[in-house]
Amino acid sequence: MKHVLNKLSDGHSLGREEMREAVREMLQEGTTESEIACFLTLLRIKGETVDEITALVEVLREQAMPVRKLEQGVMDNCGTGGDRSQSFNISTTSAFVLAGAGVKVAKHGNRSITSRTGSADVLEGLGVALDFDGEEIEELLNRNNIAFLYAPFVHKSLKKVMKVRREMKIPTIFNLIGPLTNPVQLDTQLVGVFRRDKLETMAEVLRELGRKRAVVLNGAGQMDEASLAGENHLTILEDDRISSVILKAEDVGLNSYGNEEINGGSAGENAAILMNVLEGREGAHLDTVLFNSGIGLYASGKAGTISEGVHLARESIRSGNALNALQSMIHYSANRRKKVIPS
Repeated sequence: MKHVLNKLSDGHSLGREEMREAVREMLQEGTTESEIACFLTLLRIKGETVDEITALVEVLREQAMPVRKLEQGVMDNCGTGGDRSQSFNISTTSAFVLAGAGVKVAKHGNRSITSRTGSADVLEGLGVALDFDGEEIEELLNRNNIAFLYAPFVHKSLKKVMKVRREMKIPTIFNLIGPLTNPVQLDTQLVGVFRRDKLETMAEVLRELGRKRAVVLNGAGQMDEASLAGENHLTILEDDRISSVILKAEDVGLNSYGNEEINGGSAGENAAILMNVLEGREGAHLDTVLFNSGIGLYASGKAGTISEGVHLARESIRSGNALNALQSMIHYSANRRKKVIPS
């Protein structure tokens, strides 16, 4: 690890194979927490490259809980976190809207690290299990179009790294790669990032990882979600080509709201917001979910345009399909054997 840390401290980037070896060493028992913190900090200061991010993701997916290759068309809409916006759980709520619209969503998520309430905190409060194994994930996707993959359960080799991340309390490369380490082989993906300068980098990583289609976005106010407050910067991967667009709420027929109007709170408060949205209560929370779900439906290929995606998202909620997807996952969770959940 010393050689790698010295190289990074001199401002040099790591090649892909060199980064793979560094990650494997980081995950070994003998590596200290201070070495891990130093490694993550130096990568952040230098700026993470496509090769470094791709290599880290490849190693983590190799060591993750195995999930056999599922039928085509599975996506994830997990954001990176790290934007410190204190918003409610937008992508988690949107995941059920996507599922209700017929998209298979392998939702990867965690407890709160740099935000107030993470997706796992909210879903656990609603009665969703955090320990689905590979067979259950497959069954849920086939039966209900959505499964939740709790990162510490899926990536058990990261226990020490997760402890270091919590203590560091700053965004690191793990905020960038969290959405990419899903062990399910995804065809399409929507990734929100908290750093606008990383949009094209993340799109290039997604191309390296074999995504057929993807949207990477950074919202108004540097949110890792699409925002109704102004310009959203989208980088689109399609047919191996990368392009960029700027999108506002009014471009797809939605109202504008300030980011302060979508603030969240505790896990219980955010769970109540999630339920209100899936039940169709009008306002900033609903329109924000429609916006993000519309982009997700476009990213998945279910909608030909984002405007069409917003229409399909509204129908998913209006029909009750989005709420049914959540209720079915809660019911499934209550009628299965229990496992030991990592803290």
